Amino acid sequence: MQLLTVLQAGLLASVIPSAWAAAGWGFGDATVAIQQKGGGIGSGIKEKLSEQKPLAKPLSLGGADTLKIILTAQEGRSAKKPHQAFLLLKDQDTGLDVSYPLSVKDNGKAKVDLTQKDIPVQFLQSSKPIDANLVIASFGEAKPYDSSVFKLSIERNVNEPIPSSEAVRYGKRKEIHHTFKPDPTSPPAVVSLVFVVAVLAAIPVLASTWLYLGVNVNHLSTAMKAAPVPHMLFVGSVFALEGIFFLYYTSWNLFQTLPAALAVGVVAFISGSRALSEVQQRRLAGLR
Repeated sequence: MQLLTVLQAGLLASVIPSAWAAAGWGFGDATVAIQQKGGGIGSGIKEKLSEQKPLAKPLSLGGADTLKIILTAQEGRSAKKPHQAFLLLKDQDTGLDVSYPLSVKDNGKAKVDLTQKDIPVQFLQSSKPIDANLVIASFGEAKPYDSSVFKLSIERNVNEPIPSSEAVRYGKRKEIHHTFKPDPTSPPAVVSLVFVVAVLAAIPVLASTWLYLGVNVNHLSTAMKAAPVPHMLFVGSVFALEGIFFLYYTSWNLFQTLPAALAVGVVAFISGSRALSEVQQRRLAGLR
């Protein structure tokens, strides 16, 4: 009875490592196809992929062809969605590699499509077939899968020049000289003079209108005695604003004009309210 128990324990111990090893990542039902543009369904080449060994012959990818890989990701022998799954191309001449992620569903079904336009220029210059590896891995203790499944030979049109790889490398570039638009200029002097004359001509008209309406000039001394500072500041701020507009028209920019106009505007508002209060007092007293 003890001998039977020992044999069962030894048999169980020999099975556990093999089951643990089989719990790594892999794939099943995998195919790779080269489809020609406009060839229709069933055209081109289609091969089955194996986890254990790559295809014996390289696959040729033409300029109008599309490489399609379809597989089912598996952990152990169960279909499952991994954390990452991608196709890795390696150039044997330069050692460069580039990866293309597979779109994976929850049931482990995955696929990736590839054309020559998706391949970097450096790979198009390779003289040897490119290694194509499948990498499937995820969180946990399951062993990831990373192995070559086939080789890819890129066929180019001999009449088309191979693009230079220097254009896509990082490095020093030629100096760039920017051409900016010229600064806006003021209108011709004749136009400015016309408007200046128009403004100056309006001053006598304004003064005549005030006299016609009965402006009381005699109260000027009274107003200056009652509130000299508000009246002088208000009149001065009005002239200051006109001067700021003139400077903006001739030489200042907007960033110089706005702070000055804001400061003078605050002074005009405060002094104007005080001056109007003084005028209202005289009106309530019946002096106007």
